Amino acid sequence: MQKIPVAIIGGGLSGLYAAYLLEQQGIDYILLEARNMLGGRILSSKSLKDNDADAHTGTTNNGDSFDLGPSWYWPAYQQQLARLVDELDLRSFAQFEEGDMMVERSVNQSPVRSPGYKSSPPSMRLIGGMTALTEALYSRLDSSRIHTGQIVCSIHHTGDYVEISSEDSLGKKATLQAQHVLLALPPRLAVTNIDFQPPLPVELATQWQATATWMAPHAKYFAVYDKPFWREQGLSGEGRSAIGPLVESHDASQNGHGALFGFVGVPAASRQSVSTEVLKDYCRAQLVQLFGAEANAPIAEYLKDWAQDPFTATAADAHSDGQHASAPMAKAKSGVWTDCLTGIGSEWSRQFPGYVAGAIEAAGFGVEGLVENLSRD
Repeated sequence: MQKIPVAIIGGGLSGLYAAYLLEQQGIDYILLEARNMLGGRILSSKSLKDNDADAHTGTTNNGDSFDLGPSWYWPAYQQQLARLVDELDLRSFAQFEEGDMMVERSVNQSPVRSPGYKSSPPSMRLIGGMTALTEALYSRLDSSRIHTGQIVCSIHHTGDYVEISSEDSLGKKATLQAQHVLLALPPRLAVTNIDFQPPLPVELATQWQATATWMAPHAKYFAVYDKPFWREQGLSGEGRSAIGPLVESHDASQNGHGALFGFVGVPAASRQSVSTEVLKDYCRAQLVQLFGAEANAPIAEYLKDWAQDPFTATAADAHSDGQHASAPMAKAKSGVWTDCLTGIGSEWSRQFPGYVAGAIEAAGFGVEGLVENLSRD
């Protein structure tokens, strides 16, 4: 059985950043990710395969990367993330917001044109999408320490060490021993899907179960075009709707291609009865209502329903209000789990729970505390 100082559970941004920090400290670790690819809720269109249920129709054929998870960050006040972006030599640009927006108020009223809204400070996007961030981190890591397709089933404190049991998609089981575990996944997902022995303290488990997972109840739709034709009409690509299915839309153009994306306002529980293709059809029809007939001929479409992703959402998330939750406790106050188990997923961030910047902050605090513990051992 393999023995290591640190096990990271989850290969999204927080897990990869924790690995990055540990390697800088010269601390050995293993990272286990349940999915067959890294990134977690940072997901791009180029990561999807043709046989994915929520993948695409058509192709842009130029490596465009459209964010199906988070898209924006705000370096003016998310300074730790901004420093990391600079450290990794990534480039960013401001969200396009020039021109008017379109507003739908009721089924009995045609959409109306309205002065656009500009974010202050501006919302920033990364060239190459948010996956540029996770890919840059991964490129700097020792890939032999990172294992995808490993679903962690149980975490057992034996008294002397923590035993982590996982299995792959074929049911093959693996076990490793660690001194410390960093949970780089949503709190609710951890407490729902992992068997902790002995059980977590009641207060801790209750808080984790009650913490809504950001993105879990959401779905995101993309339509890609040869060009951003709405800009020629003096429109920003931004839309607001009281009738849906998209409650808001934004310009997501890059590399010469036009692109619009929107957040689906149909509740997660209701979406389960609608096929991906039917929902795409409704979303595309709404874009036609907002931006004209050219919106009916995208060269590619993408739909990611996070509520249907078993490595993001639980049954409880289908009824979530979709708001950012307050950060729960990241570790137990007392008992056997106190100094060997720490939550570092974005929801554990004190300042930015659920945001991209939150994943960086929570992982940074978690690794800092772990290094202090290791120095005392």
